[in-house]
Amino acid sequence: MIRHVVLVRFREGLAQGEVSAIFGDLSDLRGRLPGMRTFAHGPNVSPEGLSHGHTHAFTVDFDDAAARDAYLALPEHEAAGARLVRAAEGGLAGLTVLDFAIS
Repeated sequence: MIRHVVLVRFREGLAQGEVSAIFGDLSDLRGRLPGMRTFAHGPNVSPEGLSHGHTHAFTVDFDDAAARDAYLALPEHEAAGARLVRAAEGGLAGLTVLDFAIS
């Protein structure tokens, strides 16, 4: 299984409705891709003070790398990703993305 992790620094003043809509668009992809198992998201609630400005995060679990790659190629993912980049502080600089294998 592959876990896809995205940390986001949303622009200051961005409407909560826009944040919710972005996460809704990404969550809706689950119904279009059989290998996409879970989608979870939320604001940073860590008391450690080590978020480096990231305000929110989301994770997606995929059956395997092929399912993850299919997700990345979906036009709907590309559209949701572009919306996310526009909402992030500094565009791509406001995002941190990593994937890792889990068992």
